[in-house]
Amino acid sequence: MTVTDTHAEHTLAEHAHGAACGHEAVPHGDHVDYVHGTHRHAEHGDHYDEHEAVAEHTTEQHAHGGDCGHEAVPHDDHTDYVHDGHRHAAHDDHYDEH
Repeated sequence: MTVTDTHAEHTLAEHAHGAACGHEAVPHGDHVDYVHGTHRHAEHGDHYDEHEAVAEHTTEQHAHGGDCGHEAVPHDDHTDYVHDGHRHAAHDDHYDEH
């Protein structure tokens, strides 16, 4: 299965998120996301990733792991799991859409 990373509509050079950028900051694991309408931007190398809403299922409904049947994709310090072209990343008691 092929997965395309979803990058934000602007680059770091076009708009740098930070304390004075005017966007709501949301702590998210080991980084901060910045709210843009209904989605969030998370800095990732030389670009921002789109962090969408919480995934369509919880960790209790379906636990991703080595034998869950979904393709595993290494992503920085964690593993995402592919669902119909998008990826789930474990975050506390839910999965984030990557």
